Amino acid sequence: MPTLTLPLTLPLSLPLTDTDLLPLRAGDSIRISGVIYTARDAAHKRLAELIERGAPLPVKLAGQAIYYVGPAPAKAGHVIGPAGPTTSGRMDSYTVPLLRLGVKLLIGKGYRSPEVKQALVEERAVYAAAVGGAAALLARHIRSSRAVAWPELGTEAIHELTVEEFPAIVINDCHGGDAYSEGRERWRKV
Repeated sequence: MPTLTLPLTLPLSLPLTDTDLLPLRAGDSIRISGVIYTARDAAHKRLAELIERGAPLPVKLAGQAIYYVGPAPAKAGHVIGPAGPTTSGRMDSYTVPLLRLGVKLLIGKGYRSPEVKQALVEERAVYAAAVGGAAALLARHIRSSRAVAWPELGTEAIHELTVEEFPAIVINDCHGGDAYSEGRERWRKV
């Protein structure tokens, strides 16, 4: 039976550069601090339309992170409501152009398409998974939240989140590593 070895937890501070991401490998545990942007289906569609027209984007994405989340409204005394990841694959058709604009970190849950995984290698970016089902716990790592684009979309607006030691696991690294595939293969042999 394979031995489970827990990886070191590596800190990441945004904005990110290639140098920050090159040491990361699929399976690494990371703690993210700094500003990240939220975007779900509706925001991705609008971003894609702007990119296609060559129009300016509402936020600068070079070196940044996009978290696939539609945060719930905050209760009194809280910065944000539960903020768990949504299924990343739904954004795959919009992701490659965003990576080409310099997005360095994608955060969500679930698998990515072969095209996105290839673009992560080509653009030196990383896809990380946040734990689904732990939305209230993840929200504890969010220090501030404000809508910065398309507030009429409600929870699907682009929000700017300031996070501190936000936990995630590297799934697809910029070297072609895939924690899901590697994990399945490792345990298949048992």
